Amino acid sequence: MRIGAKLPNSGALPLERGIPELARALEDAGFDSLWVSDHIVLPRVIESRYPFAADGRATWPTDTPYVDALVALALAAAVTERVALGTAVLVVQLRRPVVAAKQLASIDVASGGRLRLGVGVGWLREEFEVLGVDFETRASQFEEWIEVVRACWTGTPPAFHGRHYSLPADTLCLPAPARSVPVFVGGHSGPALRRAGRLGDGWLGQQALGGLDTAELEAARRTAGRGRPDFQVVLRIVEAAGRFDELARRLPELGSAGVDEVIVDVDWAGAEPVAQLEQLRAAVA
Repeated sequence: MRIGAKLPNSGALPLERGIPELARALEDAGFDSLWVSDHIVLPRVIESRYPFAADGRATWPTDTPYVDALVALALAAAVTERVALGTAVLVVQLRRPVVAAKQLASIDVASGGRLRLGVGVGWLREEFEVLGVDFETRASQFEEWIEVVRACWTGTPPAFHGRHYSLPADTLCLPAPARSVPVFVGGHSGPALRRAGRLGDGWLGQQALGGLDTAELEAARRTAGRGRPDFQVVLRIVEAAGRFDELARRLPELGSAGVDEVIVDVDWAGAEPVAQLEQLRAAVA
């Protein structure tokens, strides 16, 4: 099991210490991957249902500053050499696909092929409305977006004319990634899991430490992976910072449930990141 870390790109920490310093510290500690989250704007009051809480309520302050996810990855790429760099997850419809394809390819090339793209259809209606993106058709937008971006990553995409996006013939989009960038589709609903199976190289789920559900993880692998031996399951575990003793006890059962990689929050006020990682490495071993 690989162990990745959330690279803070929201809140006070990245503004106080800087994303490059945080990224170097996590790579030096030995984490396998670094992942950033994504919000472009937030409303003062969130009315949309938050899908990762039992009561549907998002509780973090909406005046939390977010460094742009792709800018954060570019900063991390410049100061690291080994770790994979990912988004958990990028709300894809909020960015035009050709521009996003260019930015993502540039990060992949600059990092020496370390990009891993986690994507989701999004849940925050208010954010879509501010950016002028139709919320109701986000699933079909998502599927076209993935197709356009992957076509652009070839460097010489064919003409594309969809319901939401178009791409004329004889378009060049360079530089192209040196290899196929893996795409991990997020979401826990039945349609999201089937979408992960059809469009993704893996599934990216999210659970809280106190509510880890191995039955759901096993079902997700069966539904999305459909027996594909190369299909990867990545799990973002929230509410685990400062509780790595408890998390370490749960890692073996997550591995048995088919989880290939976990993404955890480091307790930056606690022990050094390397010491925190050693607890998890021992549990995996």
